[in-house]
Amino acid sequence: MARVKGSIGSKTKAAILEKALPLIAQYGYAAVSMRMIADAVGVNVGALYNHFPSKQHMLVVLMSDHMDGLLAAWNEVDTGGMTPAQKLESFVRFHISYNITRGDDVFISFMELRSLEPEGHKRIEKKRKAYEGVVRQIIQDGQTCGEFHVEDAHVAAMSVLGSLIGVNTWYRAKGRLSKTKIEDYYAAISLRSVGYDAEGKSHV
Repeated sequence: MARVKGSIGSKTKAAILEKALPLIAQYGYAAVSMRMIADAVGVNVGALYNHFPSKQHMLVVLMSDHMDGLLAAWNEVDTGGMTPAQKLESFVRFHISYNITRGDDVFISFMELRSLEPEGHKRIEKKRKAYEGVVRQIIQDGQTCGEFHVEDAHVAAMSVLGSLIGVNTWYRAKGRLSKTKIEDYYAAISLRSVGYDAEGKSHV
């Protein structure tokens, strides 16, 4: 049976990204060469350029794919009928659960922003702002209905996201705390940070 060219090309492209991800996460974008990636994949350097015109393009695709996957996964979460507090808790649990097994993706998404050229940076920032907007809208809704008590929804949203990003730096699958327990802690911390109290009291 003849091979389907498009299918083989797609597999090669996926293999390139799969090998490039941990290399960039381990050594840094600047230190990783196209030859290093080609050797990891088991192809010649020319084969890489058949799929990616440059290493910069490869980095943009890696970061873009991560953000697209993150946003798509969140859109699948059913938050219908939830209060803002319940939505924020759901978001915290989602974020941790989705990212905790994607350490390399998360590391690159934040540490290699500095390596993006202007066009790529603009593309990734648009996706990041869309994700930030999810949290900001939840907090604004909480302000409107009186569940949350914060002065600035944007600052509060960035604070929540900033704390969640840190989970990947210290989490260990065989560590003292289970993933569920970590989600419990961060959900409680995030709710307190926006001035929510389950008993109806508020914190500023």
